Amino acid sequence: MEEKEGKKKDKQQEKKKFSLTQSFLAANLTVKLITAAAVVAVLIFIGVGIGKSFSAESKTTKLGFEDIGELATQAAYCTEVNVTEASRSLWGMEIPFTQSKYIYSYDVEIKAGMDFSAIEWNIDEKNSVITVKLPEIKVLSNEPDLDSLKIYHEEESIFRQISLEENNEALAALKETAEKDAVANGLLENARANAETILTTFFGSAYDLDEYKLQFTDLKTGEKDS
Repeated sequence: MEEKEGKKKDKQQEKKKFSLTQSFLAANLTVKLITAAAVVAVLIFIGVGIGKSFSAESKTTKLGFEDIGELATQAAYCTEVNVTEASRSLWGMEIPFTQSKYIYSYDVEIKAGMDFSAIEWNIDEKNSVITVKLPEIKVLSNEPDLDSLKIYHEEESIFRQISLEENNEALAALKETAEKDAVANGLLENARANAETILTTFFGSAYDLDEYKLQFTDLKTGEKDS
């Protein structure tokens, strides 16, 4: 009889130990679930709160000055539209969702003129002729107006972003196109004609152009203007 009661007590103790073990495991699992839920909640909060930030800082690293003897006599203004695209490809095929594309425009100012210090002139008193030798007309500056930027399309993939170097290359190409368009539409010829107009006024203030004939020639070739 005592033996049966002893076995019964042992079984009850085993049941209590098993019950305690289950309670401990359940509590441990609950703690892990709560911790995981908290981590997910924090990540969601951070994800929702993520925004874009931008900052820029610049400083002068080199500064120099020099005399400039250039005379700008004509300016051309162009509005250039540029398309910059980039993507990733595999075996020659474009991978979806890796495309980045910008379409934008800048106003560009191109100035043309000459090296004023290179102008040569002499007076033939016998024939009353003032000969002015002009150096080659060339493009003096090519500057985009950064405030004129207009963006028509902006799409950037996190898998293939357009680098700063690629942006610089695109801007250089835009400036080159603007310069070619300006030259093709008579920028250099107009700069030469206006240079002669300016110099005519200059010489006219010192010499009576009713007595003297003003003659312009090319400094390199010696060819006279018609």
